[in-house]
Amino acid sequence: MKLSVLVLITALAVALSIALVNFHFQQSWYYLLVSFGISFATSFILFYYLLEKYIYSKIKLIYKLIHNLKLGKDLKDALGEYVSSDPINDVEQEVKEWAGAKKNEIDLLKKQEQFRKEFLSNVSHEFKTPLFAIQGYIETLQDCLLDDPEMAVKFLQKAEKNVERLSYLINDLDSISKLESGEIPIDYQKFDFVLLAKEVMEGLEDKAKKRNISLSFKEKYTHPAFVRADREKIRQVMINLISNSVKYGKERGSTAIKIFELHDQYLIEVTDDGIGIDEKHLSRLFERFYRVDSHRSREVGGTGLGLAIVKHILEAHEQIISVRSTLQIGTTFAFTLQKLG
Repeated sequence: MKLSVLVLITALAVALSIALVNFHFQQSWYYLLVSFGISFATSFILFYYLLEKYIYSKIKLIYKLIHNLKLGKDLKDALGEYVSSDPINDVEQEVKEWAGAKKNEIDLLKKQEQFRKEFLSNVSHEFKTPLFAIQGYIETLQDCLLDDPEMAVKFLQKAEKNVERLSYLINDLDSISKLESGEIPIDYQKFDFVLLAKEVMEGLEDKAKKRNISLSFKEKYTHPAFVRADREKIRQVMINLISNSVKYGKERGSTAIKIFELHDQYLIEVTDDGIGIDEKHLSRLFERFYRVDSHRSREVGGTGLGLAIVKHILEAHEQIISVRSTLQIGTTFAFTLQKLG
């Protein structure tokens, strides 16, 4: 409601009350009209002045501050000063929207703070495990280097494996950091995804055979599927997804790659028939270091960053990845790539 309308209604109410009281005692229509006119004019002027000076001007200032905060400096400069015709109603709406936005911002900050704490804790744990192992092996080496050379060689080999694990961890963290900051450019090119998928499967065939897991590509999708993407980064995506299915799939199981042709994209699925993943874990599966089964993850190796890297690579391509899984049935990772004719 505008200030003038608000003051008008208030002045009318006051003037009418005074006029009716005057008519009750004077019993004169003349005095009723005179008292109504004088009290209306006086009330209107007085109320308008008081409300404008002590209330309305402050409401307009609050509205202006909130409005400018919502716009931001750049947008405010571009649009210029904005004056609301009805700041009383507008400030209520602005405050509600502003309060809602701030609440969402605070909730997001709390989630980010929790994520930061978990991330630092996980990083610390991931680094400490191989470092303590290396330290232990070196201390043992010092004791048995001369007395038992064969044992010393075994400890050296174990220390070397932990150094490699540290190296992989640092490289993966560096890759994620560069992908997030855009330091690693996406080298778009046209290539046949079917050919790339076969290359990756051939490279991982020995690893799959150790667990009696078969890797297959559906026959009806053996014709070329040309996509526009960074070939080497998509190779990394496929390596990470298939390696995961081999690591966490059941022995004598299978992993299959499927391609579905959409309007302007290909949908690629990597499906295994492993133990599956509980639904409560799916929303966090692409977080750094998040592990469904920490004990088993440590046994099979890996840095815990593979799926996070996959997500960042596909987001850099402006594509999406999703996961669906059923316990004791299997898991499917699905992602899209831009199709070329």
